[in-house]
Amino acid sequence: MNMNFNLRDWGADKWERSNRIQRVGLVLAFIAAAACLPFLGISILDTPNASYTAVLVHPVAMFVLMALGLNIVVGKSGMLDLGYVAFFALGAYAMGILGVRYGWNTWEVMPIGILLAMFAGLLLGFPTLRLRGDYLAIVTMGFGEIIRIVALNWGSLTNGPNGIAGVPMPPAIFGQEFDLVDQKLFYWVVLVMILLTIWMIRRLTVRRPGRAWEAIRQDEDAAELMGVRALRYKIWSFTLGASVGGAAGVLFASKNLFISPEQFKLNVSVLILACVVFGGIGNIWGVILGAAILGYLPDRIRFISDERMLVFGLVLVLVMNFRPDGLLPRKKREKALVKKVTGGEA
Repeated sequence: MNMNFNLRDWGADKWERSNRIQRVGLVLAFIAAAACLPFLGISILDTPNASYTAVLVHPVAMFVLMALGLNIVVGKSGMLDLGYVAFFALGAYAMGILGVRYGWNTWEVMPIGILLAMFAGLLLGFPTLRLRGDYLAIVTMGFGEIIRIVALNWGSLTNGPNGIAGVPMPPAIFGQEFDLVDQKLFYWVVLVMILLTIWMIRRLTVRRPGRAWEAIRQDEDAAELMGVRALRYKIWSFTLGASVGGAAGVLFASKNLFISPEQFKLNVSVLILACVVFGGIGNIWGVILGAAILGYLPDRIRFISDERMLVFGLVLVLVMNFRPDGLLPRKKREKALVKKVTGGEA
């Protein structure tokens, strides 16, 4: 009996190790393929300077990074945030002000931009995260507009509607200079940020914060009755999502070299939220797919000018009708419940 039991355990462990090796190999292959994308050199926009790498870095890779950050808030803990662009703007203006006025480089500003966005998330979260649903969405939308209007009117700091020009590019990495024409290095930096964000999300998901977020997303009242401190974990989620938005803002300003309040309107928040919903709320790979498609599609059909937004909206309507949970919906963990109801027959 014991021998059979040990053999079964040994076989299960061997299968688990083999499965883990396969998953690691698949992930490494995916990362290698993603890192090699800039070498394709495919012209997408049918213009001399519109290279595949340009489209990949701006806006597609940025969309992926921001969508992953918003997914922490919307997908993991179930909070509707329509003001995510505020944290993006704070990171960008931190880079613009410190870079132009004080000569700081991107890597020196990066922690400042992240901390500033996290502080803003904390400041907003304490009084507002007791709200739910539409009420929370309205408050966060208002916060996003407040940041934009402050940037528009605080001329002595932000240069008002004229924006901030001459934002410095990042310094060289391992002797490699950043170039606006050959943007491979920009893309690889954003790719590293995306991988770090995925690692952070996955590590937190399998620990206490992730379990608390899942409970809050399913039923906040029941989670509180079970002893989950909902407000604390919602603030955690909000500030972590804000930190990713702040980091994306710093990288955006360094890549764009110019920022203005008109770049941080409500439609940016709506589009990032659409990436999360379109790909699959709560599913990292779904969010990546949704952000890649929605970041790529408008530029791919730019040749039809104003009508491209009509096509873009039509694609969203059709997909959300046929796939209401997104292209890659999150896995539903209902096997235990099914077995309990059916007496062990799944």
